[in-house]
Amino acid sequence: MTASARAAQPSYIVLPVNVTDKPTVFAFLAQHFARIGEDVWRQRILDGKVHWRDGSLIAMDTEYRPAARVYYYREVPVEAKIPFEEQILFQDDNVILAYKPHFLPVTPSGNYVNECLVHRLRLRTGIDTIAPAHRLDRETAGVILMTVAPETRALYHQLFIDDAIRKDYQAIAKLTPDIIEQYQQESLTLPLHWTVKNRMQPSDPSFTMKIVEGEANTHSEISLVAIKGDLGLFHLSPITGKTHQLRVHMQSLGMPLLNDRFYPSLLPKGPDKFATPLKLMAQRLRFIDPVSGIHHDVQCEGFAF
Repeated sequence: MTASARAAQPSYIVLPVNVTDKPTVFAFLAQHFARIGEDVWRQRILDGKVHWRDGSLIAMDTEYRPAARVYYYREVPVEAKIPFEEQILFQDDNVILAYKPHFLPVTPSGNYVNECLVHRLRLRTGIDTIAPAHRLDRETAGVILMTVAPETRALYHQLFIDDAIRKDYQAIAKLTPDIIEQYQQESLTLPLHWTVKNRMQPSDPSFTMKIVEGEANTHSEISLVAIKGDLGLFHLSPITGKTHQLRVHMQSLGMPLLNDRFYPSLLPKGPDKFATPLKLMAQRLRFIDPVSGIHHDVQCEGFAF
């Protein structure tokens, strides 16, 4: 018998109002999530894993309702345990500032349904309304802002819209031969700084990004602050927040991050290598709390270098 794991918390989708050719919820789900497979959605419905917001079950012939929420439970054949612990760095009635370890997704994704930061924090605190205010890649560790109260959640999302929150990262990368030579000749003064602005868009496969011609839609400030052998310790501040922005910007400087499985080239999919995590850390988060007025300046331990 194959082991399987079901998400403890449901995911949901809002049924689009402009869909008119799907008579049933099942027909929409099977088409919208075609990569999951029609048979999977049929079994989920028959197993009682698909329901409306009020908990009433959706059947195979349940009519499509525009703008209604449909809740469903994801499952995976086997769910690996991530052998690193999260930490709560600050908590009040509206927010949790947490440390997310490498390899742990923030929300259910891929082969992970319960092994994610949201579920772990809900179990630890007993609060079922915890939700992330922003993204942090599964491969990246560091500080993340989680919202607690649904009625104040939009205020924290607005911080990112208004650029009213400061994120500072650390990274380790192999230096270019030119920088190593300058350092060895003692002709290099640290910190060494770069302003990187360019245009990024999804690449192939679509979960990776690439730099293209056109007006810049990304901006990062990057500083080399220490050198050890052929490796450098960097401080990075993303001014914009595109997916994989810092990873792509470091690659563009000729110094892709240490242990990056995506850049400069996509490595074959395989099991996580817990001993060699991506050397990228969301090390510090600063903002003024829109509810309490507290000046938050929360840091986690950075890389040993």
